[in-house]
Amino acid sequence: MDQPHALLVASPGLGHLIPILELGNRLSSVLKIHVTILAVTSGSSPIETEAIRAAVARGTCEVRELPSIDIDHSPDATVPTKIIEMMRATKTKTAVQDAVKSMNRKPTVMIIDIFGTGLMSIADDIGVNATYVYVPSHAWFLAVVVYTPVLDRVVEGEYTDIKEPMKIPGCRPVGPDELLETMLDRSNPQYRECMREDGELSRVMKAPVYGIGPIVRSSGPTEKADNILEWLDKQPDKSVVFVCLGSGGTLSLEQTMELAYGLDLSGQRFLWVLRRPTSYLGASSSDDGQVSAGLPEGFLDGTRGVGLVVTQWAPQVEILSHGSIGGFLSHCGSSVLESLTKGVPIVAWPLYDERRHRCGRSYVGVTSKRVIGREEVATFVRKIMVEEDEEGQKVRAKAEEVRASSERARAQGGSSYRSHFEWAKQCRLVS
Repeated sequence: MDQPHALLVASPGLGHLIPILELGNRLSSVLKIHVTILAVTSGSSPIETEAIRAAVARGTCEVRELPSIDIDHSPDATVPTKIIEMMRATKTKTAVQDAVKSMNRKPTVMIIDIFGTGLMSIADDIGVNATYVYVPSHAWFLAVVVYTPVLDRVVEGEYTDIKEPMKIPGCRPVGPDELLETMLDRSNPQYRECMREDGELSRVMKAPVYGIGPIVRSSGPTEKADNILEWLDKQPDKSVVFVCLGSGGTLSLEQTMELAYGLDLSGQRFLWVLRRPTSYLGASSSDDGQVSAGLPEGFLDGTRGVGLVVTQWAPQVEILSHGSIGGFLSHCGSSVLESLTKGVPIVAWPLYDERRHRCGRSYVGVTSKRVIGREEVATFVRKIMVEEDEEGQKVRAKAEEVRASSERARAQGGSSYRSHFEWAKQCRLVS
């Protein structure tokens, strides 16, 4: 009998690619099934290439990159809209179908990421028995997304004009400031695209939902980052705040300056992964001069020994696993799980989309609606790093609680481990 075969399809962007890569490795290692991952990449991001290389080196999955597809996006299109358009174009260009035809074994089940629901209709074409959607966020976010088609029918006018919080079944009410950016202007064509995507996901919700997380990257080779880890080795235990706003998160020149001054003003050690403004899917420049040009004059010289600014690729999981890291200033992407499963508390700086909801209570937060001044940056960094701060103590305790509970869930016999097998039996991947 042929070994069961799971086909996973990843949307472009590091925040979508990495969760699918790690899910594939998890299914392969836990269920002992064959896994093929089709990665729809932006075609221009060395960070995506590095993520694929690292995942392949650590895991047992077969990974294939699908040809990049050029899309004429509207100038004001949001990141989610651009990704959705690329995934729909992938279906039109038959890239997935062609890739499956070239495989030696037929997939048993197909798993697509949340922005790839437009591909569900090709399941019959490629002969899979079942199709699932992987949502690498939390249940509250999923509940809100699934309920948005209902809100679209019952809410009159713009969401931003609503005075009372909106009721979501099974969840606490939400205000308009907690919705996705694509929902805030109903006259924008991107709003319709958002509704179509959420409607497709709502139809999938008739099937059982399996909680299989948290799924995070494991530590791996770090030859390209020896200087970073060597610097961390020289710092005291839990004394460094790690600053990284993701592969696609960008700051204005003014905000970059304020962040730099704020880190200096905090008096805390820091490791800052700094990138210049990037393309919409995270392609960045490795030109140190261009990146550091946005920093205050003399900043790099003034931080020697106390702070380290790096402009190249950095091994985030290895950094968060290091004993000298005491906090994380994050944009709240997929890195939230990587941080909290290591027990590292977060200064949450959500830049767009659902990221402001991801941290639960294991963070202190800043707003994403204005320029954050240096004093506020310094205050929040101190809260998470200074041992005597009362709020910081609660956050650190909660982060440790999350770390312990995540270990229990992932361990053999834990809730996540059991859920993997329940799903696999439903799909007839295991007996």
